[in-house]
Amino acid sequence: MSSSDSSRRRPVALVVMGVSGCGKSSAGEAIALHLGWRLVEGDSYHAAESVAKMQAGIALTDADRAGWLQRLAQLLAEADDGQGVVLTCSALKRQYRELLRASQSRLGFVFLDLSYDTALARVQQRAGHFFSPELVANQFATLEDPRDESQVLTVDADTPLDRIAQQVQQWLDARQP
Repeated sequence: MSSSDSSRRRPVALVVMGVSGCGKSSAGEAIALHLGWRLVEGDSYHAAESVAKMQAGIALTDADRAGWLQRLAQLLAEADDGQGVVLTCSALKRQYRELLRASQSRLGFVFLDLSYDTALARVQQRAGHFFSPELVANQFATLEDPRDESQVLTVDADTPLDRIAQQVQQWLDARQP
């Protein structure tokens, strides 16, 4: 299969990605429900030390994220035509996305795009979440825009969840089986 063919091949796993506050969990749940795929909430795989750092307003380093990303990559590797997977994961840097891509050749990304002000407002309104609002600026500084990469669908994060799920379905339907 040529690289152009593989870039149009229908994913069996999706990473719903973006900065904190973009709605990864809500969109991921809506997409998984719509597709009948298994939802994996990436935040639940963070090490306790990483959660404590984020609660304290300390940004994670690449080293902090390494084990977490490896665990997520293992989960993506299990996806197949019989049981697709929707994973919520910020995947802010291209190197993180490449690590995830290396685990699953049929991986797509749904990039939930939104403004800094909207992300900050959403994070400030979340009750009981471990992510500190002080880290929103760091998320935007870390984000390497994925739009020029293969198998990425960009969606306005302010779109209603049912419409996001429909857009993902249409995007998947346009891919080769």
